[in-house]
Amino acid sequence: MAFGNLLKPEAVKVVTSVTSKKRLLQEIGDLVQVAHDIHSGIVTEALMAREALGPTGVGHGVALPHARLDGIKTVMGVFVLLDKPIDFDAVDRQPVDIAFALFAPEEAGVEHLKALALVSRTLRDASVCSKLRANPDASTLFAILNESKPAKAA
Repeated sequence: MAFGNLLKPEAVKVVTSVTSKKRLLQEIGDLVQVAHDIHSGIVTEALMAREALGPTGVGHGVALPHARLDGIKTVMGVFVLLDKPIDFDAVDRQPVDIAFALFAPEEAGVEHLKALALVSRTLRDASVCSKLRANPDASTLFAILNESKPAKAA
C-alpha cells in the first residue's frame, strides 16, 4: 500500500479558519465532497460517530480520524494541515495541526488496517511532520506524503 493509492492531489488542503475539533471534521467532510464526490454531511456524521467512541488524536500534533462509509469501493484519504493547532482530545493532550482522515468501505477489512498502519507509521516520523509543517502549500504537502518511505512495522 502506498500514499498514491490513498490520496489524490485535490484531497490535500491547508486550512486557516478552524478553531475546534467539530469544525475540523466538517472541513474534512467538505474536502471529501470536493475530492471524492461524497456528501459532506454523511462524512462528517461518520467521523463524529467514530470520535464518540474515542478520540483519534494520536499525539505529537497528529490526528487520524477515520470512518467506514457505505457506497465507496476502496480505502481513500484526505490530508489537512492547520495553520493554528486546535484541541483534539489527543492522547498526549497536545493540540493537533496535522490530520489525515481515512475512509473505508463498510466491508473493508485488512486494506483499511494496512492504510491506517501506513499513515500512522509515516506521521510518527518527526522529520516527515517537520517537513509538512514547514510547507503550507497543498501541492508540496502532496509531494512530501507521496515521497515518504515509512519504516516497516516490527
